Amino acid sequence: MRQPDVMRMLILGGTAFLGRALARRAVAQGIEVTALARGSAPVPDGVRFIRADRDRDDALVPVAHEQWDAIVDLTRQPGHARRAATGLHARHRILISSANVYARFDQPERSEDAALLAPLDADELPDMSHYGEAKVACEQAVSLAARRDGSTATIIRAGLIGGYGDWSGRSGYYPWRFAHPTGRDVLVPPDLDFPVALIDVDDLVAWVLQCAERRVDGVFNATGETTTLGHLLDICKGVAASPARPRPVEAHHLAAAGIGAWMGTPSLPLWIDDPDWRWFATLDTRAARAAGLHTRPLAETLRSALAYEQQREVARATGLTDDEERALRARLTGDTTLT
Repeated sequence: MRQPDVMRMLILGGTAFLGRALARRAVAQGIEVTALARGSAPVPDGVRFIRADRDRDDALVPVAHEQWDAIVDLTRQPGHARRAATGLHARHRILISSANVYARFDQPERSEDAALLAPLDADELPDMSHYGEAKVACEQAVSLAARRDGSTATIIRAGLIGGYGDWSGRSGYYPWRFAHPTGRDVLVPPDLDFPVALIDVDDLVAWVLQCAERRVDGVFNATGETTTLGHLLDICKGVAASPARPRPVEAHHLAAAGIGAWMGTPSLPLWIDDPDWRWFATLDTRAARAAGLHTRPLAETLRSALAYEQQREVARATGLTDDEERALRARLTGDTTLT
């Protein structure tokens, strides 16, 4: 029988990177956790799991008549968010949104009142190029539900999330590459002053649970302190205890080799060769910090990301393989500006 003082939390997701970390920590804090998801990976011990495909109109039926203290939705599909907003009831709702909702990235440290993209006028995200618009629509659905119910809602516009479990490899690639160099140096993007920020998954999770417990109401940016790519690479070198040095490669060489930026394979992550996107990773987080967000030193996050990379079982979704880095180095042979 449920204890009256135990929080009941429904996580719409809960088996992937952020959702799994959230479910694990919530259980550890004594929260009664239910996760509704497709089940792409096992849920942590202690979590009640309901397998459901949210593309189906009846996916939420198994939890629709329960009363929740908090619902956390990680979806990027507006239809999912709308059905949860109208079909589920909670004292407090949390949506994990994204910095991608903002309309411009050519200025640093955007605040929560910066201009947004137009919301996606569809239930399904057609492709990832509309990710920001889809998240705006999800935000609107959650905000409308809170106003309708007279409840509270936290909308968290998260920046790049890193640390242990980062399947994308964006936070783990450079620590891993410095730990496993293919030569005396590590090939990196040309702009070492490029602004970078990321938030440790465990810091984000801790704050999400605070927001649920305190019913924090509002819209908040959430990421780490802004630094430079060069500083991050220096930290990676130290975390890996590597003798290798970073070797910047000019953008035209990367383009000629078919190597992209930010994410994907092959690529060099945490950098974008477009001035309109220069400040993509940075956010003004003063409101979130005033509401209890705390972020750890970047070295701790990169150390955790490296620990995950050393034992990862799925392919990294960004960076260069050993063969790809060797091939790029071979292309550069004889270019005296890069020796």
